[in-house]
Amino acid sequence: MYLSYDTQLVQQDAAAIEPNIAGRCAQCSVRDTAICSSLSKNGLGDLQKIGRRRLLAKGQSLIWEDDDATVIANVLTGMLKLSSSASNGSEQILGLVGPGGFAGSPHGGKAHHNITALIETEICVFPSESFSRFADDHPEIRVALLDRSLAELDRLRRWIVLLGRGSAAQRVAAVLIDFAGDGIGVQSLPLSRGQIAEFAGLTIETVSRQFTRLKTAGVITLPTRDTFEVMDRDALLAISDLHHDQLLH
Repeated sequence: MYLSYDTQLVQQDAAAIEPNIAGRCAQCSVRDTAICSSLSKNGLGDLQKIGRRRLLAKGQSLIWEDDDATVIANVLTGMLKLSSSASNGSEQILGLVGPGGFAGSPHGGKAHHNITALIETEICVFPSESFSRFADDHPEIRVALLDRSLAELDRLRRWIVLLGRGSAAQRVAAVLIDFAGDGIGVQSLPLSRGQIAEFAGLTIETVSRQFTRLKTAGVITLPTRDTFEVMDRDALLAISDLHHDQLLH
């Protein structure tokens, strides 16, 4: 279901829910990694006045491909999936956005991909037009957007190289590193084996085989079908590195 937002309603909701807006942002779990990390306390207050928090259920879409891109979002918890649909109805996963990540275009226009919650996901959502005007008044946000875009471009280039030259072990390890982030303990695995295969350019059988090998080697454990735990992060990082020859090919 597409989520539509009225700018005035968003502003009223934000003011009504939390009078001490800047204080609320200061306590945000992704305060140091989100696009708004460069803002001062006053800047945070100004930004929060045009946005509100929203909880997306698993499978709920924020934006549909080819619709007007009227909103943007910071991810607080959970994970968003960026995907494109082919004429035959098949889906191609283009990217994943986890906590601290940014999704959508502040310039509006037509959306080039779907944005969907892979798992229950909490976001800070802002109308694109209002955010663009805010960025005009806060140039540090423009700089942060540029830095984030360049970092994402570098990441996509590395992923392209991995898809072209990397082994199955390296691709699966890279996906798990992305999911785990800096977290410790049991982590959610929001993609199915089939979705990981599609994302990494592999078959389901190959993905399952690599999971088994990583588990047998003591690099990860698989408590359930949709969770995993990294037991040896250094080993997982080494396996995902194109500059090293690995044993789990």
